[in-house]
Amino acid sequence: MPNERLRDAMHRNRLTPTDLAAVVGVDPKTVERWITQDRVPYPRHRHTLAARLGETQSYLWPDALPAARAAEVTESELIQIYSRRGSIPIELWRRLLTTATQQISILVYAGLFLPEQHPNLITILRERAEAGARVRILLGDPDSPEVAQRGAEEGIGNAISAKIRNVLTWYEKLDGVDGVSLGLHGTTLYNSIYQFDEEMLVNPHVFGFPAAHAPTLHLRRIAGGDLFNLYADSFDRIWSASRPTRQDREAS
Repeated sequence: MPNERLRDAMHRNRLTPTDLAAVVGVDPKTVERWITQDRVPYPRHRHTLAARLGETQSYLWPDALPAARAAEVTESELIQIYSRRGSIPIELWRRLLTTATQQISILVYAGLFLPEQHPNLITILRERAEAGARVRILLGDPDSPEVAQRGAEEGIGNAISAKIRNVLTWYEKLDGVDGVSLGLHGTTLYNSIYQFDEEMLVNPHVFGFPAAHAPTLHLRRIAGGDLFNLYADSFDRIWSASRPTRQDREAS
C-alpha cells in the first residue's frame, strides 16, 4: 500500500519526487516506489530524508527500525537531566536564547524567572525575530480555573495569576514585532516547555512544588527519535487551542 505519511510530508514541504531524489542522490523513480509501493529507503538515506522532511524515521517508516534500536535513538535525544530547574546554568539559557535562528517556543504559566534572570530578554527576542526566527510565547490565562487550581495546590493563592499579569507587562514590549506571537492558554500544565531550534528544555511539574524545584530534561532532536517531537507536538496542540493576549486582539 502507498506510504501516505511520506507523501503528506513531501506535500507539506512542497517537494516533488525529483526534489527528494536530488537530496539523497537517487533516481526520481526510486522515490516514486518509496511512495506508491511503500518501499523502505536504505538506512543512510532515511536519516537524511527524515531530517529534510522534519519528521522522525519511526513516523515515516514505522517498521524500518527494530523496537530496541528505536528506543536507543530516542534515549540519545536526552543530553542531561537537571535535578531542579533552578540548577540549570544561566550560560545555557543565554546560549539557547541568543543562538536560535528558526524558532523559540515557550510554554509556561508565568515563567517570571526568564525576564528576571535576563534583563535584556525582550531585546534578545526582538533581535531573534528580526533575524527570521519565529517566536511564540504561551502564558497561562490568569483568569482560568487551571491557573487558580495550580496556585491552590502550591499553597500560594492567587500569586500565579499576579505573576502572569506582571510578566505580561514585559512581553507587551514586543507588541507589533513581526515574527513574535503571544498567547494565553487555559490547560492543565503538566510540563513547561522551552524550545530553541533543535534543542529543548522540558520542566515536568510535581504536585505541590514550584516548577523551579522540579527536574528538567535537556533534549536535542535526532532523526529517528520520538522524545523531542512528543513535547514539540504537545506545544503545538496547546498553541492551536490558545487565544491571543488582550493587546494582540486590540491591535487586530
